[in-house]
Amino acid sequence: MTEDELERALFALPLEAPPADLRARILAATIARPRLTFRAWEVWLVGTLFAFMVWLTFLVGTSVPDVGAAISGAVSAGVDRLADTLSVNALLWMALGVSFVVWISQLSFPQPRREIADR
Repeated sequence: MTEDELERALFALPLEAPPADLRARILAATIARPRLTFRAWEVWLVGTLFAFMVWLTFLVGTSVPDVGAAISGAVSAGVDRLADTLSVNALLWMALGVSFVVWISQLSFPQPRREIADR
């Protein structure tokens, strides 16, 4: 089969017509899309500063002798103070509420239809 025959066969195929709003949807997804909230250099700057802070925290944490015991002691004391302040029932209801918030935040609902930007 030659190239001309192949082209004639391809053009002879019955093709479905494109949707009427195809151009508007393409424009809405590419050119007319909303601008990003942050510029690229701002994201890089914040990421670099955050990485630097994590690195410094690691250096300070590893240079302090017995930092693990100090952290675990502080957490244990905080839990003891919280248990002294609140009753077991209050802590149970708070934990239940937090778990509801986490589970509800993980639900995915269908996205509302976007308006066509070409109007």
